[in-house]
Amino acid sequence: MTGTAKGTVMTLLADAGAACQDYQDAALRNLGCQHIQCDEIWSFVYAKARNLPVERRRQWGVGDVWTWTALDAESKLAVHWLVGTRDPDTAAVFMRELATRLANRVQLTSDGWHAYLEAVPGAFGAEIDFATLRKIYGTDPQADNRKYSPAKVLGVEVKKVSGKPEYRHINTSYVERQNLTMRMAMRRFTRLTNAFSKKVENLEHAIALHFMHYNFCRPHQTLANPYPTTPAMAASITDHVWKVSEIVALIEVREAAGKLATAS
Repeated sequence: MTGTAKGTVMTLLADAGAACQDYQDAALRNLGCQHIQCDEIWSFVYAKARNLPVERRRQWGVGDVWTWTALDAESKLAVHWLVGTRDPDTAAVFMRELATRLANRVQLTSDGWHAYLEAVPGAFGAEIDFATLRKIYGTDPQADNRKYSPAKVLGVEVKKVSGKPEYRHINTSYVERQNLTMRMAMRRFTRLTNAFSKKVENLEHAIALHFMHYNFCRPHQTLANPYPTTPAMAASITDHVWKVSEIVALIEVREAAGKLATAS
C-alpha cells in the first residue's frame, strides 16, 4: 500500500503504540470519575490455545490472551486497560493500577468473573462501591443453530459486593459496547479470521493506538452536545479534538526522550 518495506511499517507502528501507551499512562491520572465499568475481551496470539505445540502451552504471549478494560460511564473514557491472562494475578495488577488513576471514591461494576471479588477490595480497600452483574446465557430455540451466532441473554444476576452501590448505576453495557468497538476497529480481534496477532507485543501496541484514537481523536456520538466531544475532552484531559498528526508527533517526543522502541 505504501511502497515501504513491511519491517519499516511495523517498526513505525511499534514506536507509535509505545508512544501512545507512555502518553496515556501519564495523562490518565487524577481522574474525577464517578462510575467505572470493567470487562475482559478474548483474543489469541500466534495460535489458539488448543492448536499450540505442547512445549509452548504454558508460555506467556501465545494462545489465549485477554484485554482487561475499565471505562468511565459518563465521559466514556477508557481509563485503563491491560493485556494479560484471565486469572486472579492479572486482575490484581489491573485493579491496583486502576486505583492509582482515580481521584475519588467510585462505584465500580464488573461482570461475574470471580477474580474481581479479591482484586477490587485488594486495590481499593473499603473505599469502593462495588457490584457485579452476571448475564445468564442460553440457547434460543427460535435460532438457526447451523449458523454462527452469540448465545441469547436469558437474564441477569446483580450482586452488591461492598459499599453502597446505586442499583441504577450497576451496569456493564458501555464497556461491553467498547469491546464491540475494539472488534470492529482492530482486525486482529475479529473472530474467525487469520488476521490475529503473531506477537503479543504487536497486540499491545495496536491496543494502545486504538485507545489513543478513541480517547483523543474520535468524537463520541453520545457526547456531541453542543459540539463534537471526545472522551478525553469530556474528562477534562484535553480541550480539543486531536488530529492524527498530533499522535504521530508523540513518536518524536518519545524519541527525544531516548525511548524509541526497537523493531518488532
